[in-house]
Amino acid sequence: MLCFGSVNAVTQEESTEAFNWFRSAAELGNARAQWDLALVYYNGEGVPQNYVEAVKWFRLSAEQVYAKAQCNLGEMYYNGQGVAQDYAEALKWYRLSTDQGNLRGQYNLGMMYI
Repeated sequence: MLCFGSVNAVTQEESTEAFNWFRSAAELGNARAQWDLALVYYNGEGVPQNYVEAVKWFRLSAEQVYAKAQCNLGEMYYNGQGVAQDYAEALKWYRLSTDQGNLRGQYNLGMMYI
């Protein structure tokens, strides 16, 4: 389960338009748009589902200290989606998101200790 994970476009046309806007802003370095674009790839909304591409955009956003992206990147490592499963890397990203008060990151971090 991703942190707040859906773009919520209604039609294929809206999904395509959302993708184009997210892509443009993401390429300009906007962390929120990078996270949104990662969700589009993760969910396959208007594009084929692509976990590797989702990880790429989650990472770019997470490296700009966007807490939701840090949490999502941790989940990708935890589940081995688009990357090799790596619990240490998941833990790292959960901690970073938790440091910013991300509740899902806190939950995921806690679950890793059970």
